[in-house]
Amino acid sequence: MTTTASTLNASAPPPVTHVLYLHGFRSSPRSFKAQRLAAHLAAHHPQVRWACPQLPASPAAAWALIEATVAGWPDETAAVVGSSLGGFYATRLAAQRGWRAVLINPAVDPARDLARHIGEHPAWHDPAERLFFRPEYVDELRELATGALPHPERVLLIAATGDEVLDWREMVARYPGSRHHVVPGSDHALSDFDAHLPVLLAHLGLACGDLAKVCQAG
Repeated sequence: MTTTASTLNASAPPPVTHVLYLHGFRSSPRSFKAQRLAAHLAAHHPQVRWACPQLPASPAAAWALIEATVAGWPDETAAVVGSSLGGFYATRLAAQRGWRAVLINPAVDPARDLARHIGEHPAWHDPAERLFFRPEYVDELRELATGALPHPERVLLIAATGDEVLDWREMVARYPGSRHHVVPGSDHALSDFDAHLPVLLAHLGLACGDLAKVCQAG
């Protein structure tokens, strides 16, 4: 496992007071990573405001919901955690508002990748729920694409080399100047999420004491 940073702030930013979690394609707030992080914050950092909205299939509608959810949040002490497609949205939020961000196996070019998935899909956490990914959503993703980040040092990338859906090398190349936490093996869901929670918390300024014990207790 390697963690590198090309650029870091000279002084540590203050701990976050607000955390937004953005789930991936076909996922939901029932994502185990979202639930694990929410439970840890509630147990050890109850002062932190938490939000994890159910994102609609339409990227334009998803972005509108994201903006409404975080309206009024303080840019200096707010952070976003995004997984897969949620990492794409989190990148845009970090670019626009300068937030700290944690990107977990983020989708680098979802317009390209999801063009192959137009149609109806079952939701991951309830196959009875259906998701319709329409052709026009590809154009919506293109419109939401973001260029180089103005503050790459505020971004932590967690990329698993065993990701069976997305290419971790493309993720690393997409975020120069950011902190790269490359995980040997694992998978797209980052099933060993607990092992990397200390790194995530440290990036948010919430780490304290024996992180291994803290995370196990959370």
